[in-house]
Amino acid sequence: MNLNVGISDWKVSKPPDVIVTYALGSCVGICLYDKRTKIAGLSHIMLPDSGNSGEANINRMKFADTAIPDMLKKMVALGAMQSGITAKIAGGATMFSASGCDRFNIGERNVVAVKAALQTLRIPIIGQDTGANYGRTLFLYPETGKVKVKSASKGERDL
Repeated sequence: MNLNVGISDWKVSKPPDVIVTYALGSCVGICLYDKRTKIAGLSHIMLPDSGNSGEANINRMKFADTAIPDMLKKMVALGAMQSGITAKIAGGATMFSASGCDRFNIGERNVVAVKAALQTLRIPIIGQDTGANYGRTLFLYPETGKVKVKSASKGERDL
């Protein structure tokens, strides 16, 4: 069964499910996997940091600094071992040119924030497909930990 992860969402599962997220532009998809237990999680973050949101009841799944630790906690609660979890990330594209203004390059800022969050949690990144200027769809297979990246301009490939 496919579990669909929307924007500002995450899902955790085991085989035989496949976890999928569509339309990663400047957003970043974070795939976490424990090969011993075959517990997998996929997060689709939209923004780097919850600290400046100004929202009283924020959606913690929207931000790299809150979504990744929350998803990891759920995986550990289901039996995953944090010390055995690895990450693969994709997305963070520059979808719109902002005439040399880096402040608006949210894709790059998202990638930096995701990498920082994973480093803080001591989760190694073993595969990535980030940046450039095209959208991506991710498929995470908990049975094997395999991640497929699909894009209109680059076709399909393993991450």
